[in-house]
Amino acid sequence: MANSLQAKKRIRQNETRRLVNKSRVSRIRTFVRKVEEAIASGNKDAAGEALKNAQPEIMRGVTKGVIHKKTAARKVSRLSARVKALA
Repeated sequence: MANSLQAKKRIRQNETRRLVNKSRVSRIRTFVRKVEEAIASGNKDAAGEALKNAQPEIMRGVTKGVIHKKTAARKVSRLSARVKALA
């Protein structure tokens, strides 16, 4: 158990950040899932619209530090390739 005030405060801060980051990652996963569902249904227009909504959300995760820049680029690239292949 932490003894110093500084360590106790750091524990509180870490818990708050963990919850915020968890919700951000969850939000990114939700947007990605919507794109994948649209691709599975075969609707190119819906998939393109879902991808357009997912891209800024994925990149926002990069600026907030919850996912790595190259991970985000890979996700966007693979999703866009799958949407493009629907044509």
